[in-house]
Amino acid sequence: MSGEPQRTLLLWCPDWPVLAAEIVDGVPATDPVVVLHANRVIACSERARAEGIRRGLRRREAQGRCPHLTVVDHDPGRDVRAFEPVVAAVEEVVAGVEVIRPGACATAARGPSRYLGGEEAAAERIVEHVAQSCAVESQAGIADGVFAAGLAAREGRIVVPGGTREFLAARPVEALGRPALADLLRRLGVRTLGEFAALPAGDVLARFGFDGALAHRLAGGRDDRPLAVRQPPADLTVTADYDEPVDRVDAAAFAARMLAERLHERLAGYGLACTRLGIEAVTAHGQELHRVWRHDGLLTAAAIADRVRWQLDGWLSGSNGRGGTRPARPTAGIVRLRLVPDGVLAQAGLQPGLWGETGEERERAHRALSRVQGILGPEAVVTAVLGGGRSPADQVRLVPWGDERVPARPGPPPLPPAAASPSRAPVPAASPSPAASLVPGVGAAPGAASASVVVPAGGGARRRAGRGRAAPEPPWPGRIPPPSPAVVLPTPLPADVRDAAGEPVVVSARLAVSAAPARLTVGDGRPAEITGWAGPWPVDERWWAPAEARRRARFQVSLADGAALLLAVEGGQWLVEAIYD
Repeated sequence: MSGEPQRTLLLWCPDWPVLAAEIVDGVPATDPVVVLHANRVIACSERARAEGIRRGLRRREAQGRCPHLTVVDHDPGRDVRAFEPVVAAVEEVVAGVEVIRPGACATAARGPSRYLGGEEAAAERIVEHVAQSCAVESQAGIADGVFAAGLAAREGRIVVPGGTREFLAARPVEALGRPALADLLRRLGVRTLGEFAALPAGDVLARFGFDGALAHRLAGGRDDRPLAVRQPPADLTVTADYDEPVDRVDAAAFAARMLAERLHERLAGYGLACTRLGIEAVTAHGQELHRVWRHDGLLTAAAIADRVRWQLDGWLSGSNGRGGTRPARPTAGIVRLRLVPDGVLAQAGLQPGLWGETGEERERAHRALSRVQGILGPEAVVTAVLGGGRSPADQVRLVPWGDERVPARPGPPPLPPAAASPSRAPVPAASPSPAASLVPGVGAAPGAASASVVVPAGGGARRRAGRGRAAPEPPWPGRIPPPSPAVVLPTPLPADVRDAAGEPVVVSARLAVSAAPARLTVGDGRPAEITGWAGPWPVDERWWAPAEARRRARFQVSLADGAALLLAVEGGQWLVEAIYD
């Protein structure tokens, strides 16, 4: 800790948490606004200070002083995201910027003062550029060391070289930013930084410890910590402008391949690979198009080109590739195309699998499937992703090969090994009570009831994880318990379920089954005897939207020929939804 403090220029944005809330969340900073953390005010707007609000007040006291106060919760991530454009604007003027905290950044003053015409001119230039680029008001201060420069920035002051000690001497000890130490110093009769700096360094270390000794050096103007400047992020985006608007798919495919190769070469130069690609286009009429493609792996140059071509094909031909409603085509051809690597990592940074996922066989299969996609489109090769949902059809999502494999709905917590094991006979013997049904455990034969899983009629299985202890409720009440059916029919088949007397089986609004199911007829087929059944599992979805409301109950049944089916009854109509293996 020797040497002279570095001449430092620090830029400070007053009330930054309040300003960040305005930038990100649209909260007007001109109104009385406070930012709370742990129920105390950590920042407030100018209007709020005019109402007598100060930092450290409790929420209720602040609202008592200003009833029409706007309260915002503290969000460090929001402060950092809003401050990033300010730091980028400073880096456009000077190099080597250190972010002290959201709302304050520092740089060495020597370089900017030399090529901008002095320290005062450098400070004015940076403040003016930030105001023009980001519409953010700021103040700059210059002194010897980061600590003194921060205090000088609050006054918009430039401390002359060598005058930092005198500048700090009259400041109160609270300026150290250590409330506990400041309170103790005041009780000891030390009220200013000058009085604190006059104490012997050895006695301060013995009484206040290492942090107190560091604060003692700051109070004496001996802040010789070098700036930890950040490395500006590399600009990895590639852009192409076209004099003639691109309105044909073949021309767009050629443009996509050229731009994809440029992007891949730029990433390779930094030792990076792309996992998430942003595609942006601007038409001749000023229409802006944007789409993000995610990939479960590293995007090669060919993979980037394929995705850009697919997206341009979808934009220019108005095709969505899924057989649904065709989106509107752009009103003019594309004059600008931009590729943004939204997610990057080191080329060797993708963790390989344990059992040969990155072997030669997988790579050969990947190349073959990617080739099929290149010829027929991304939807030509799809893989299934399991997720949450109440019905077996809702739990499976088909995603194109190579896309990020994320479920469409959150799934339940992992099952214990015994409960997750498959069973060849998922349906128990006849359950006479509609209030609760028993689902057999592992290896249970048809017709043998077991109480390993209890499913209330109101939905929501409660699994017994141990004696006297129950696992948490799954997040999908009414979900069919495992094992899952082997075949889910794309279109449910109409069925007829009758009791032993030949009367139709009816489920009331209170989930009361009129009689035990005895015979099942699917479509125009022959009746089959039902040897076991479980249910009902009720589902009442989107009741708040009458046009989309759906109410049904599901049953598991086993037949005399050994088959097991998943049935559903809705509006009095029985349907076969799935088949168990």
